[in-house]
Amino acid sequence: MSGLVAVIPLAVQWPDTIHGEVGVSTTRLRSERLEVRTTKAERALIDRAVAEQGTDLTEFVMSNLTVAARRVLADRSEFALDASAADAWDAINRRRARDLPGLSRLMERSSPFTVE
Repeated sequence: MSGLVAVIPLAVQWPDTIHGEVGVSTTRLRSERLEVRTTKAERALIDRAVAEQGTDLTEFVMSNLTVAARRVLADRSEFALDASAADAWDAINRRRARDLPGLSRLMERSSPFTVE
C-alpha cells in the first residue's frame, strides 16, 4: 500500500448548523414544502422517535434529513487530515516527479476515439 494515504475518520464542518448551542435551536423561516409518502409502520416509528426527542415532526425530519444530506455530500466537498496524515500527505507531494517513459509515449499517441 505504498504511496497511499488512508484518511479515517472524515471530518467535515457544517457552518449552517441550526443548533447554536446544545439543545437550543434557532428560529428559521421555512418557505419550501417537502412531501413524502410512508407506510403506516414507518410513520409510527417516526412519530415514536419525535415523541422521544420531545420535538415536532418538522424539526425532527429536517434535522435528520440535513445531517444525512451532509454525510452524503461530505466527501465530495472537503476532507480533513489529522497532523500525522497531513505530514504524510505533504511528504508525498514534496517528492520529485518520476519520469515515466511508457506513460509519456502513451500520452503522445492519437486518441482511438477521435477521427482525424
